[in-house]
Amino acid sequence: MIGFPGLDEVWAALPEARIVGGAVRDALLGCEIADIDMASPLTPDRVMARARAAGLRAVPTGLDHGTVTVVAAGRGFEVTTLRRDVATDGRHALVEFTDDWREDAARRDFTINAMSMDQNGRIFDYFGGQADLEAGRVRFVGRAAARIREDYLRALRYFRFFARYGRGQPDEVALAAISANRAGVAGLSAERVWHELKLILQAPLPCTAVRLMAESGVLDVVWPEAVPARLEMLVKARAPAEALLRAAALGVGDVTAFAARLRLSGAEAARLRAYRAPNALKPGDEDAALRRALYGDPPEVLAARIWLADGAAPEWDELRARLVALPRPVFPLQGRDLLRLGLRPGPELGRVLRVVENWWQAGGCMAERSECLDKAKTVITA
Repeated sequence: MIGFPGLDEVWAALPEARIVGGAVRDALLGCEIADIDMASPLTPDRVMARARAAGLRAVPTGLDHGTVTVVAAGRGFEVTTLRRDVATDGRHALVEFTDDWREDAARRDFTINAMSMDQNGRIFDYFGGQADLEAGRVRFVGRAAARIREDYLRALRYFRFFARYGRGQPDEVALAAISANRAGVAGLSAERVWHELKLILQAPLPCTAVRLMAESGVLDVVWPEAVPARLEMLVKARAPAEALLRAAALGVGDVTAFAARLRLSGAEAARLRAYRAPNALKPGDEDAALRRALYGDPPEVLAARIWLADGAAPEWDELRARLVALPRPVFPLQGRDLLRLGLRPGPELGRVLRVVENWWQAGGCMAERSECLDKAKTVITA
């Protein structure tokens, strides 16, 4: 059974509905469940009528695909009418509603995602998903090639789920089908590809999945700059499991071109660029050098550069710990402080401020406001 706020209210209104997909998988693994998707043999209009009659809010969030969001206890539950695919083009599917649970499960990607659970906790598993989950197998439902051609993103999703749930040898049939259909991945939107790549990189142990991507030819399609051995070195050093740090380790070539091709957000591109800047710190540096570095960049950026440079040895661990322990310096003067000293707005004010700032940094970012003001006065009168 799954305990989740609002779920009992939804089931009271829709007793024939079942939990589907990832929530069932994660419940069987004992993992925390972030959200719940449900399916129902009822048509969307009947789902909305039932929910509203029970005093729940029902929002038609995706009627073309049969999806209604039922809100209970402040949480949204996506309830989708059972479907079967009529036609697909590798990215989108034309569907028809059905009342056949097995037919709906057959259109899902992997066996571990094709299970459903009713309100009594009974598991419906038409394709051996529970056994695969226990064995750490990631298998496509039905014919792997057919599932991939329905939506080429499933090729990347295979590696994402293998990185998180796979153990032992990968499914050779799945890899052969992915390799044979890898050209279709090139037609996916950059946003969808980057989303999946981030999830692969964030997995606890992504190295095998990335290596399999290389062996199947998919990595050359989506990330030709990547060198899997670099990621393996970073993971072996037990660096943080951060997608952008691992992306920087894999190799992105020109950051601007990489960010544009995969449609990274501005913040992601800026962080990746910061990570890729040269590491200027080394074990044994005095605190003054660390404070100067911290004035320019936050500790997590400096730590990332150390990991990417050569960060596995114990002395680098000590350096990262020192960076975290030191407070980040803040230059104590602003332009208005110089205005009070009689300077007018303009180039001279900026020059004086830069001179004092450089002097403050050269002294290890330690001088207090009063000292900086005294320095400014000497620069003004010089």
